[in-house]
Amino acid sequence: MSTIQNSIDVIVKQGMLPLYFNADESKSITILRTLYNAGIRAVEYTSRGPEALSNFKKMVEVRNAEMPGMLLGIGTIKNLAQAETYYLTGADFFISPGFVPEIASFLISKEVLYAPGCMTPTEIIAAENAGVKFIKLFPGNILGPDFMSAIKDVFPNLIFMPTGGVDTTRESIETWFNAGVSAVGMGSKLISKEVMEYGAYETIEKETKRVLDLIETIKS
Repeated sequence: MSTIQNSIDVIVKQGMLPLYFNADESKSITILRTLYNAGIRAVEYTSRGPEALSNFKKMVEVRNAEMPGMLLGIGTIKNLAQAETYYLTGADFFISPGFVPEIASFLISKEVLYAPGCMTPTEIIAAENAGVKFIKLFPGNILGPDFMSAIKDVFPNLIFMPTGGVDTTRESIETWFNAGVSAVGMGSKLISKEVMEYGAYETIEKETKRVLDLIETIKS
């Protein structure tokens, strides 16, 4: 299992975090392989349906067999019971839509990355005081890059990543990075329901490579 710092390093180096859920196990696995082939080394699988846990177990198995260096995180974790279950399943990092103190203390004690979703300075302060190092700005489309610019100096020791409302365009990504984020969460804008439905895996791979190259250019 990845340490907190290692997970942060991989996500920040990548500059983006793809996230998706599909009820179909084989589709979930094929998308994971596709992202790996595109150069992705950290993925968030969201726990958004009854099939999520069994799919995730299988994904961990396939990852262990085929994808050296791939970190597999779990998202939409809202309570301690979920966190404990996925910890035992082998999730490398955990992401929440909001800040849950008991999840933070459990995962930090295990030296596992926890990135809670925060929307206000009060929530960010609470997370920071609990030992959290990585903040998911959520929902990013509501907060916007101006919010990030405004709070950046108050939280010099935290790493920020917006999720929601980040487009795959240069303009959108660059605006966020200029505002001070270290990575961007990429969900349906990168891996849309339609693309998954039609199994357009080449599209996912091509688009992911393009976004990775774009981020590399923006960062340098």
